[in-house]
Amino acid sequence: MPAPLRAGVHTSIAKSLEEAALHAHRLGCDTFQIFSASPRMWRASMPSLPAIARLRHAREKHNLHPLVIHDNYLINLASADTSIRKQSIAAFRGELERAILIGAEYLVAHPGSYKNQSLEQALLTLSDSLAEASRGIRSTHLTLLLENTAGQGSAIGSRIEELAAIRHLAINRIEYEIGFCLDTAHLLAAGYNIATAAGLKDTLAQAEAVLPLDRIHVIHANDSKAPLGSRIDRHQHIGKGHIGEDAFRRIVRHPKLRHKAFILETPIDDDGDDERNLSTLRRLAVAHPHGVPRRDSSPRKPAS
Repeated sequence: MPAPLRAGVHTSIAKSLEEAALHAHRLGCDTFQIFSASPRMWRASMPSLPAIARLRHAREKHNLHPLVIHDNYLINLASADTSIRKQSIAAFRGELERAILIGAEYLVAHPGSYKNQSLEQALLTLSDSLAEASRGIRSTHLTLLLENTAGQGSAIGSRIEELAAIRHLAINRIEYEIGFCLDTAHLLAAGYNIATAAGLKDTLAQAEAVLPLDRIHVIHANDSKAPLGSRIDRHQHIGKGHIGEDAFRRIVRHPKLRHKAFILETPIDDDGDDERNLSTLRRLAVAHPHGVPRRDSSPRKPAS
């Protein structure tokens, strides 16, 4: 019997860190993701020690592991604009400090944008920024996860080779580990055809050769409103987009992916959407009672 799927959603810290964990538990999660501060403001304060203690108690009581923090949307460590880069370095240092203090296992970060410069120069700038933001910070508990992107505009990270290059350039300049987070909707939009069995096999073979797979710790499980290769980042409910149920069934049952933490970032259009998406993902993870494989079928056409 395969291990039970560890799945969760992104929850809000608006009320408190503890409430974010308790809400995840009420939804049926056994892992969850949060922002450690407002994702659209540069300045952020550290949470209090009592608030952190209550969060840790709730996590232990309800076996909520791992805790994933997503970094601020404003941060662009690769920016060619010195002012934005300076603000990004300060903000990212705060993300690292809060993640370590809170006790998160993973900090997910978007690689940023190479606007107004070459991709090669942006990767070097990003490495320099990571090193500067991380000066004096050490952790054996926290792992930074670089997330792949859909490839909109000048976004870095739509190719897994770019993620690997960032790690290669930065890993010897910091004192914590770097791994990867793969977003399923971003993969499809970037041209990795994970909607088919052959496409998933090819994508995982590339990831194994380049990353490799054991450095992928979190999967953002999102269906895609946008089609293959569109380079558009639009998340959809599990099974309702261009990836489809059959593809997610293959993903969550894959022996090299099953033990990863699956975090849903699917839309909340109606009350109960988080629970329904979690339920769908868990249902797909359970083998057919008679061992009969489902016939492969095309993903559903998204509702207009």
